[in-house]
Amino acid sequence: MGLAVGELRTAGREVEAEVLSHISPARGSVVNYYGSITVDYEHELAQLDDRGHRPLRTVAVDDPGAGL
Repeated sequence: MGLAVGELRTAGREVEAEVLSHISPARGSVVNYYGSITVDYEHELAQLDDRGHRPLRTVAVDDPGAGL
């Protein structure tokens, strides 16, 4: 998440520390009812660039969460 926030800030997006204090990588579709995280490793590894980073997801300005 730190890399993503750094990239957003470098691109000129304002990402407030107050907002960041309320997010967690555990709040997502990969976390099931019992709190277990499922990850398709092959799919995730295939997305990495030559530096080992996955590209950021892009959203439209009017998408939920786009106000970060």
